[in-house]
Amino acid sequence: MRQGSRYMKQETQKFTLHTHTDLFDGKNTAQEMISAARDCGMTAIGISNHFIMHPDIENTKSFAAAQQRGYSDMYMNDFDKLIDIFSRHYDELRQMATRHSIRILCGLEVDFFNTAEWHSGFARAIKALRPDYIIGSGHFIEYGGTLCNVHDMANADPETSDKMLQVYWTKIQQVAQSGLFDWLAHLDLPKKRGLGMDEKWCDTEAQTIQTIADANARIEINTKGFGLPCAEPYPSKRILQHVAQYNIPVLLSDDAHSVDQIGRHFDVAAQLCRDCGITNFYTPDCVK
Repeated sequence: MRQGSRYMKQETQKFTLHTHTDLFDGKNTAQEMISAARDCGMTAIGISNHFIMHPDIENTKSFAAAQQRGYSDMYMNDFDKLIDIFSRHYDELRQMATRHSIRILCGLEVDFFNTAEWHSGFARAIKALRPDYIIGSGHFIEYGGTLCNVHDMANADPETSDKMLQVYWTKIQQVAQSGLFDWLAHLDLPKKRGLGMDEKWCDTEAQTIQTIADANARIEINTKGFGLPCAEPYPSKRILQHVAQYNIPVLLSDDAHSVDQIGRHFDVAAQLCRDCGITNFYTPDCVK
C-alpha cells in the first residue's frame, strides 16, 4: 500500500480528477500517480496538468521561478506550443489507459483569461486535444497592466492587496459565467498566503457563490488547504455554507502533486460537507 491509501474510506469518493505530474509541477510520473490511485482503491484517476497561456507570462516572477525549478512546460505564451506539449502528454496517457484496469482520463486545469485572443486559441486547443474534462481556475489576475498571482498580492501593500483580491474574485465570477468548464477549482486560493480570510470578504464571497449558482456551475472541494496554515479546504466552511444554500454541485479534489497526496483528507472533506448541509455531489460522466 502506498502512503496515500491510508486516507481513503469506503464511503468517500472513489475517483480523483485534479492531479499533476512531473511533466509540469508535480513530483511523480503519470505511471506512479496512476499506480498510487489504484492502490488507494480509486476506480478512476484524471491527470489535469496546468494549461496556462498568456502573451505576457514570461514577464511574471512566477515564470522565472518555474524555469529555475525545471518546470519548462508550466507557462506558455503560444497556444501552438501548448497544444503540442499536451498532444504528446495525452498520447502517453491514452496508451497507458489500454494497459490498466483503473480508468485513466485526460484533463486540463485551465487558467482563464477573458480576451478575444485567448478565447479563440482556447477553442482551437480544445478541438485539437479533446480532453475528458476541463477545470477552470484563476492563478493569475491582470492588475495595473501587469500579470500577478497570489504571491504578488501577498507582497503588495494592504490597500493594493485588497484591490487585487477584489479583481481575483471578479475573475472567479467570470470563470463561472464563461460556461467553458466542468467545474471550478480552489475558489479562495489567495488564502494560501493568508489573504481574504477576514470577515470583510463575506459579502464578496456570497456574491461569487450566487454568481456560480446563477451560471449553473459546479465547484470542487479542494483538500489541499488542510495541509496549509489555514487548515481548511478550498473553499472555506463559511463559503461551503453558501454552497449548500444554493445546492451547487460539488466534487472532492486532492489537487495531488505527489503520490502521497492522492485521496488525502477526502474523508474529512466528506464529513465537512455533511456538517454544512451539502448533499449535491457531482460525478462526471467520464467516470461513470
